[in-house]
Amino acid sequence: MTDAQETAAASSLRTTGGAPPDDGGSTASSVSGAPTPLLEPREGIPPVVADEAALAEVIAAFAAGSGPVAVDAERASGYRYGQRAYLVQLRREGAGSALIDPVACPDLSGLGEALSGVEWVLHAATQDLPCLREIGMVPTRLFDTELAGRLAGFPRVGLGAMVEGVLGFVLEKGHSAVDWSTRPLPEPWLRYAALDVELLVDLRDALEKELDRQGKLEWAHQEFDAIASAPPPEPRKDPWRRTSGMHKVRRRRQLGVVRELWETRDRIAQRRDVSPGKVLSDAAIVEASLALPATVHALAALNGFGHRMGRRQLEQWQAAVDRAKALSEAQLPQPGQPVAGPPPPRAWADKDPAAAARLSAARAAVSALAEKLNMPQENLIAPDSVRRVCWEPPQPMDGETVASALTALGARPWQVEQVTPALVTALSSPS
Repeated sequence: MTDAQETAAASSLRTTGGAPPDDGGSTASSVSGAPTPLLEPREGIPPVVADEAALAEVIAAFAAGSGPVAVDAERASGYRYGQRAYLVQLRREGAGSALIDPVACPDLSGLGEALSGVEWVLHAATQDLPCLREIGMVPTRLFDTELAGRLAGFPRVGLGAMVEGVLGFVLEKGHSAVDWSTRPLPEPWLRYAALDVELLVDLRDALEKELDRQGKLEWAHQEFDAIASAPPPEPRKDPWRRTSGMHKVRRRRQLGVVRELWETRDRIAQRRDVSPGKVLSDAAIVEASLALPATVHALAALNGFGHRMGRRQLEQWQAAVDRAKALSEAQLPQPGQPVAGPPPPRAWADKDPAAAARLSAARAAVSALAEKLNMPQENLIAPDSVRRVCWEPPQPMDGETVASALTALGARPWQVEQVTPALVTALSSPS
């Protein structure tokens, strides 16, 4: 058994569902032996909350519950436009589980207020927090079981792998990529959704003990606090530049075609509430930008604009190409994006060999420290922070100035404490 498994087996976990009936609910036997399939929520599949009266009952029940609350959300990525939530799942001691339809109940701020000050347990919190924020659910305290697994050194940190490795139960993951905007939601999907929060608090408890054993619990709390207090991300600048296959597009006129097709596709996808990829693929956008077709007939011959596309659709895409072709030179986008901060590391050797040497030494030092601490390098310190400190080292070069620089770049106190000595040594080494 791993250390975390031993922790789980040694403690009397509050198993919230799925435990074998013949052993009184203890997970110890399933952790030490073959994993146990988790097939059904303990209280069965809760009814979907889809009106204000039912929501009020859930809010009252969860406000009266005790301990942390497990929270999850399902989106319809790849099917619908945007990343809104189409199902919210919760579980709390004393309240049981709840499945809430945020389409029928789009304002969950009352639930969020009822759980203010309660620790929310999420898996990969940064994925769900944006869609939860949209419906009025914003935690003040949280515990991220995926991030906890990373800090604790688990090689696989997906929810299924963590529940199996730590608690000894197997979650059925067959519905993770379905269209959650479907109504009504099929019963097997609802069962899957309820099971996703069934053992989340138990996983949190075991991981907390493991992090404490490793001396990393305070580090985890700092990370969780940083996530909970982070403001919403700024809108991405020039999102069209993230079109897959953009590396093939080099001329400014071709970039203009990519931008025009991307923006046209985005407007259509938003109006129809479908995933942009279902309107036109990235590959088709790049293909058209490289070919610069002069007519609808030429456009129809390109990959992605085949026989299944109607004349009217082809005309709208050709019109976008024509608009880009009519732009003046001044209106065309520049190749690449203005980069704030240091240039790409591959260019350092030519631009500043000394900085390149510093970066090489710093990366080696961070890698060795991450291995020693048994965690991914990117969780030990953000790679961008390392690059920035290496490109323009603080002066004078000492522990205080490096620590101040890392703090200014957003590093948490535990990261500053761990990484600063290694970076000072690396930055002070002769290049």
